[in-house]
Amino acid sequence: MAGATILIADDDAVSAQFLTGLLTGEGHQVKVVVSGEAALASCAAAPPDLVLIDLVAPRGHGFEVCRALKSQPQTRLIPVVIVTAPTDRRDRLTGIEAGCDDFIIKPYDETELRARVRSLVRLKRYTDELETAEALMLGLGATIEARDPCTRGHCQRLARYATSLGRSLSLDEADVGALDRGGFLHDIGKIAVPDSVLLKEGKLDKDEARVMRAHPLIGDALCAGLRSFSRVRPIVRHHHERLDGSGYPDGLRNGAVPLLAQIVGIVDVFDALTSQRPYRAARSRDVAFDILADESKKGWRDRALVDAFVAVATLM
Repeated sequence: MAGATILIADDDAVSAQFLTGLLTGEGHQVKVVVSGEAALASCAAAPPDLVLIDLVAPRGHGFEVCRALKSQPQTRLIPVVIVTAPTDRRDRLTGIEAGCDDFIIKPYDETELRARVRSLVRLKRYTDELETAEALMLGLGATIEARDPCTRGHCQRLARYATSLGRSLSLDEADVGALDRGGFLHDIGKIAVPDSVLLKEGKLDKDEARVMRAHPLIGDALCAGLRSFSRVRPIVRHHHERLDGSGYPDGLRNGAVPLLAQIVGIVDVFDALTSQRPYRAARSRDVAFDILADESKKGWRDRALVDAFVAVATLM
């Protein structure tokens, strides 16, 4: 395994020198800072692969550093190790509450320290690979939108509408996060739809419609390789389902249509109706609300969800 970049926050020069020698001997690049403020500034400027903090005694600054790192999106996935005394159970509990990933006990057991560092660096490598794959998927989503000038901003608006509705329904943060990604990636399967179909200004013929209706299945397959997208896949696959079974690709009915997919389906229709298209002008928000209400009467949508969205959208 290639060497990692490790930040040591330690105001004890002897301890910092010992850790630096041990870790550089393992092939790692080590930077030492002597305060919590310097640790946060260093992580913001150049996020390391691992942070090792020995700033707990006597004022507990290490916990504050850990808590701050775990609260920021750009640093929350960096493993944080806190150095503590073997008998101080309270420190370990505080460290867990602050979000630290592991503890190292003083005096150092060199073999154990090396093993713990290797394990956490390996975990960070896996996390980086996952982030790269997710970034690629999000890039594909942006590519789909860029192919059609008429849908510019559609994915961002869907993510915003869907997450606002999700929060109004008191969904947990995991579901709200899935709505954010699912709103952005719902049409990712259109990467396989030819421009002649995707950009056609008139009505699609039977064969063209069949090609277009395959995009949820293709999108689901594209997301299948990422475990972190497990909550997103039902949105991608089922956002065109209708509660009466007349939707696609699986013809699901009623409660079989996932809630998050229902939410994205509603906001997708709303945004499509209120956006300019080559074959029609944008409809007003009130007209779009009325159309969604009519779709509820037909049995396509959950009226309670539609009403909840109207209440949220009216305030946006």
